[in-house]
Amino acid sequence: MFQNICAIPLDHELFTQAIHPKEPIVSVGLASGHVQTYRLPPGASDDSDEDATLASENGFGHIETTWKTRRHKGSCRTLSFAIDGTQLYSAGTDGIVKAADVATGNVTAKIAVPLDPATGSIDAPSLIHALSPQTLLLATDSSALHIYDLRDLGPKASPKPQQTHHPHDDYVSSLTPLPATAASTSGFSKQWVTTGGTTLAVTDLRRGVMVRSEDQEEELLSSVMVTGLSRKGTSVGEKVLVGGGAGVLTLWERGVWDDQDARIIVDKSPGGGESLDALALLPEGIGPGGKIVAVGLGNGGIRFVKIGPNKVIADVSHDELEKEGVIGLDFDVTGRMISGGGKTVKVWQERGADADNEDEEDAAASAKRSHGSDSDEDSDEEMDESSEEEQQKQKRKKRKRRKGTQQRGHGILGFPGLN
Repeated sequence: MFQNICAIPLDHELFTQAIHPKEPIVSVGLASGHVQTYRLPPGASDDSDEDATLASENGFGHIETTWKTRRHKGSCRTLSFAIDGTQLYSAGTDGIVKAADVATGNVTAKIAVPLDPATGSIDAPSLIHALSPQTLLLATDSSALHIYDLRDLGPKASPKPQQTHHPHDDYVSSLTPLPATAASTSGFSKQWVTTGGTTLAVTDLRRGVMVRSEDQEEELLSSVMVTGLSRKGTSVGEKVLVGGGAGVLTLWERGVWDDQDARIIVDKSPGGGESLDALALLPEGIGPGGKIVAVGLGNGGIRFVKIGPNKVIADVSHDELEKEGVIGLDFDVTGRMISGGGKTVKVWQERGADADNEDEEDAAASAKRSHGSDSDEDSDEEMDESSEEEQQKQKRKKRKRRKGTQQRGHGILGFPGLN
């Protein structure tokens, strides 16, 4: 379904990536504390110059490093663009959230993350998400989920969270907003689904944690919302898909949150399936049609699952040599897939129909076989010891996760024609 048209090498291990909502821009957060922002070539346009349009459609062009800086002392754990794309929020193991101007990278505001009340030490962020122009969600390792009013941000202010919830007993591993209802006046989401440990939860902006699922006996790692599905029986045509630690994708009907209603085995490797670390819904008009979800695996593979038939229809590999897990998976405004893992970010372009048919045949055969300060002034030459420790901590956590699921039984930029 997709062919790789570019590989962006990174100096340090990738911890997080974010895709701009309106422009072909990707930002990455690294284990060294660096944040780097790249502008990709534009996608297909209405330009009358046929040669320029063809070059754009085939991935030709120049990648610009818009800016790079060492933003955090320690690892940069998570990134999120503002709804309008003007700000980039980053959070690191230094316990600081920073807002930066996307065009320049200059810091415009900071938030000091509340300390872990149990230990009195830094409560490292695990996830950050801009829910609306007014609301920022921040989750931490202690399982806290803080809600901030972005209108309180400023160059000298460090606002306190308006609310704090604990939807899970473990850190929040993923967050997916639920689409606004027809009754909404703002059009922005006021409820969201989170996964953490072995449970799924739904939280409301005003009412707090509304429901938490039964124990799924498998770590839940990633999630994505799929709308426009068939409305049969009691189905409302909207489901949240959740990736687990043992290679299983579960489907949850919106409004029925106590337990999953369907399961899709994405990976059935001997000794326990690979973890499903990242999920992304293919944009309309991309792929062979229908609702298709891209799934990033812990072994560096990417598989495509068609919802309805509930089967794997194709796969590609982000990392064939090192087998580093795919921790970032998104689509930019042009429909290109952006995958991240290890020390590489890759850009993928959709292939033709003939190649897609070959992918489906290969996937079917495979399924049968496997059934503090503005750290811009800090030195860029060395990575803090704390960052190295954080990398090892993340790797140990991943090994532990895989072991647990088994016991339960369950640079060179490669655009062709690069200027």
